[in-house]
Amino acid sequence: MAEIRIRNTNERISADQDVRNFLEGQEVVYEHWDTSKLPAHLQENFVLSDAEKAEVLATFDSEIKDLSARRGYQIWDLITLSDATPNLGDLLKKFEAVHTHTEDEIRAITAGKGIFIIKGAGDVGYFDVELSAGDVISVPENKAHFFTLMDNRAIVAVRLFIEANGWIAEPYEDPSFVKA
Repeated sequence: MAEIRIRNTNERISADQDVRNFLEGQEVVYEHWDTSKLPAHLQENFVLSDAEKAEVLATFDSEIKDLSARRGYQIWDLITLSDATPNLGDLLKKFEAVHTHTEDEIRAITAGKGIFIIKGAGDVGYFDVELSAGDVISVPENKAHFFTLMDNRAIVAVRLFIEANGWIAEPYEDPSFVKA
């Protein structure tokens, strides 16, 4: 279950409905998938073959198709990141720059943990959304954010796209942003 940390107050929000209400107020879509249906050999497995990636996608086919029908996604893939990922440090540097996109950025976490840092509306400032297996989040288009791994440094996530070329990151300069 997702947990929120508001950076400028260090307030934590962890109750399910409170998380949902906060994210809805920030125009961030949040849902939850049942990851218990994932076969045991794919749970907490962060080095997947192409066949295993296809198996994860097939396991969540109905959820992916439902979400795509509701939100207009055309393509999807599966990303795996862990210390076994070649050039992980370089990838994280790319991910960890505050940016926006012209379409929403959606991730459905099937294993591991990750965190979106999102610029909130009004006085909220930046907030962290700590995600674990089953969490599905969609950061709205043109909303400043970035994504990174948590201390476990391992994640498997479905990414969905409207455009065939995927998200194109537009750098977002914000002097108020302080990296934690």
